[in-house]
Amino acid sequence: QVQLMESGGDFVQAGGSLRLSCVVSATTSSPDALGWYRQAPGQQRELITSITSNGIMYYKDSVKGRFILSRDNAKNMVYLQMNGLKPEDTAVYYCHADLHGSVWFGRGTQVTVSS
Repeated sequence: QVQLMESGGDFVQAGGSLRLSCVVSATTSSPDALGWYRQAPGQQRELITSITSNGIMYYKDSVKGRFILSRDNAKNMVYLQMNGLKPEDTAVYYCHADLHGSVWFGRGTQVTVSS
């Protein structure tokens, strides 16, 4: 089982930056992958970035060059640095963990970008 808790969402103007944080608690073993999804109003939840246990990283094209995923294994934390935010980045952001074929999510944190 995995428990995830996000923080750091806020209201920002276009062009601004935010850093999201996620505390990861896994009761059995380390997750196979960690990262972030987001869900905009009226849209499906989408994967925007992830990193596997062996370091393979993925970024959705729309966030490449603007968002940076990082992890601190010693602190059991995952971070998402978001730069150059755009109104279309407005969404609820969910930390996720993949463990033994199951996907776990936190409750999400709201990011709102004004134009």
